[in-house]
Amino acid sequence: MSIAYKYRIYPTIDQAKLIQDHFGACRFVYNWALEQKINTYQQIGKSISQLDLCEKLTTLKQEYPWLKEVNAQSLQEMTRNLETTFTKFFGEKTSFPKFKSKKNPIQSFPIPQNYKVDFEKGIIKLPKIGEVEAIIHRRFKGILKTATLSMSPTGKYYFSILIDKEKELPVRQKFSKLTTIGIDVGLTDFAVISTGEKVKNPKYLQNALQRLKCLQKIMSKKVKGSKNRNK
Repeated sequence: MSIAYKYRIYPTIDQAKLIQDHFGACRFVYNWALEQKINTYQQIGKSISQLDLCEKLTTLKQEYPWLKEVNAQSLQEMTRNLETTFTKFFGEKTSFPKFKSKKNPIQSFPIPQNYKVDFEKGIIKLPKIGEVEAIIHRRFKGILKTATLSMSPTGKYYFSILIDKEKELPVRQKFSKLTTIGIDVGLTDFAVISTGEKVKNPKYLQNALQRLKCLQKIMSKKVKGSKNRNK
């Protein structure tokens, strides 16, 4: 059983620059890999494998030397992420994979391994970036899996870790007609249970609008610029 933990991190100015470089390089490799898949299928009618993309990635680094400045495993993981996206597209009928944009308010890149979490010092050691200060508000035990470093639209950085707890999933409980009920959610009644019981609709929005109407009438009678109006 796997559980995810998410921590706020505080990189220095230089570390933030390296993180931004990782965002750009991983986005570049993902878009390059997607273009390779599209062109290969148009030319020979077959899809290029993730293994072949990793082999071509070595040549791509020679063409673009700045790719060597970021974590190599993160770049390889982007090709694996693309392969997963295509698997969902064909199997689960999701939308066709799209090119990543630098204008996306949320940026991220994967770190499959070689990172360390120090609970005592409150730091997370990242490959190619170094030791980053973090707020480790929860400790964990288990096998470290793939991690993800992301940036929110407000410019905050977060580090998410997937931990394998090495525990089996709970045994599926048996059920029968005697222990099973049906629930129908509606508008007139909030819910109707198969036993015949009805749960009334609390009408939170309607009550809030009536309260708002009263407050607006009270405020309209206050003198503009007065303390009572400001309250």
